[in-house]
Amino acid sequence: MSAHPTTPPAAHTPAWWTSAVVYQIYPRSFQDSDGDGVGDLRGVLRRIDHLAELGVDVVWFSPMYRSPQDDNGYDISDYQDIDPLFGTLDDLDEVVAALHARGIKVVMDLVVNHTSDEHPWFAESRSSIDSPKRDWYWWRPARAGFAPGEPGAEPTNWESFFSGSTWELDADTGEYYLHLFSRKQPDLNWENPQVRDAVYAMMRWWLDRGIDGFRMDVINLISKATHPDGSLSDGAVAHGLFGDAGPFTMNGPRLHEFLQEMHRDVFHGRRDGLLLVGETPGATVEDGVLLTDPARAELDMVFTFEHMGLDHGPGGRFDRRPLDLRDLKATMARWQHGLESTGWNSLYWENHDQPRIVSRFGDDGAHRRDSATALATLLHLHRGTPYVYQGEELGMTNAHFAALSSYRDIESLNFASSARALGLLDEQQLVGALAFGSRDNARTPMQWDATTHAGFTTGEPWLQVNPNHVDVNAASERVDEASVFHHYRRLIALRHDDRVVRFGDFRMLLPDDPDVYAFTRSLEGTTLVVACNISGSPRSASIAELAVPGELVLGNLPGEPAIHGDVVSLRPWEAVVLRVRRSSD
Repeated sequence: MSAHPTTPPAAHTPAWWTSAVVYQIYPRSFQDSDGDGVGDLRGVLRRIDHLAELGVDVVWFSPMYRSPQDDNGYDISDYQDIDPLFGTLDDLDEVVAALHARGIKVVMDLVVNHTSDEHPWFAESRSSIDSPKRDWYWWRPARAGFAPGEPGAEPTNWESFFSGSTWELDADTGEYYLHLFSRKQPDLNWENPQVRDAVYAMMRWWLDRGIDGFRMDVINLISKATHPDGSLSDGAVAHGLFGDAGPFTMNGPRLHEFLQEMHRDVFHGRRDGLLLVGETPGATVEDGVLLTDPARAELDMVFTFEHMGLDHGPGGRFDRRPLDLRDLKATMARWQHGLESTGWNSLYWENHDQPRIVSRFGDDGAHRRDSATALATLLHLHRGTPYVYQGEELGMTNAHFAALSSYRDIESLNFASSARALGLLDEQQLVGALAFGSRDNARTPMQWDATTHAGFTTGEPWLQVNPNHVDVNAASERVDEASVFHHYRRLIALRHDDRVVRFGDFRMLLPDDPDVYAFTRSLEGTTLVVACNISGSPRSASIAELAVPGELVLGNLPGEPAIHGDVVSLRPWEAVVLRVRRSSD
């Protein structure tokens, strides 16, 4: 590897997060300390050595706030307390201190598009049409010509992300409230300055407590228009019953104004050392540039969703179609080039909402280890900040549950209920759809060892442990230098040590090759060539840069890569990173 740099590639000093790797913890599935079957903060304390050994720089926690747990904590009833399910504020302070002592920053999930319907704000809002907090949420009367509760009386025809209408009737006041997700997740009205002030005060409270930033849940939904009907969906479950809310709820007219106001009110004077990342469904590259342009003072980076929909059919996440690698290349390259001069990319395969990547884009059978490490190499060598979701560093797979009764996720259960009601899928088809697309695939307990319940809990886990934990677990991978875990360690170390990985220009190679994903990263006369065989058969590719002898920087399979002239021959799921002199063209 090259020596650690002392001079940045530009006149200014790059932000610290340009060389960082973020690790996401989904607390209820990470480590249980008290035997109740649910992960908790005391459990996190037991596993900090794992994070330190992996080498990550930031831990992002999914919500641990007080919540009825309708959507596993993304329905918050108190933003300034910890749910007893996970522990106490004192426990969190201890975890933060322990992580900081290891040089690891802490990012909290910020869920402010909506609250729980059990939040005191909403309880007050729904108490009366004349409530001082009535306008803190989106309330609307029935559609003209309809009585409240009558079919079709909803103010718009929008479909919820979790199936069904986005509008719920409140019988006591006779009006409907908006919920883009569960009916127990009413949307906050960001048009009301009192709402924004309350949110900003809460955010300052967390920063004062020592938090190092926020991952902002569906943050580009906070500005919306609530009057037009949406175009009818042709999705399998929607079946034309509901309209598309996206054009009226995503990237709304005041989004940038709100984010810039947030920046002024919350982050001014304490910007150094913080990380601000936004989850932005439906955002385009052009949106990403605006949101992450440092001069605009909004966000540091965003999560794009485009690459996560490439294996979805018309029916969405539960409608599987084979991935065309050429589509993935085109999407990734568009974001790499779009943000190369202004803005910054988030790099991710997995999170709490996405099935396991080795089961989606890889081979979770005979080639599990090799495909997991190939996909990791491909992602981490792009330009941006990589995110590792718990268990991804072990090559954890989808759950492959065989019964609908095994699922717990509200989105999955609502999908199954709607599909049954419409007669679209039989039980076997439903099991197959959930086995591919359910968010529970990412939420099975962390696989620490081969013992009962994978070392996650001494009790009965809230969600069934993946049976393959006997073979796929942290204990066995830690002692195996060829494991997925140690490959992730090497990838993280490479990003820390090699400034070409952090800052080098990106150029896609072989855009039309259906199996080989190859690209270069170049900086100041040095070029890294990355070539990954994303298939279970041997493949060869001609790459002009390889005509000059290069040095193997990293590979996921034993031995040197087979290179003859400018042709590299790759074994099934082989990924190589080579350092060569920049070509003269």
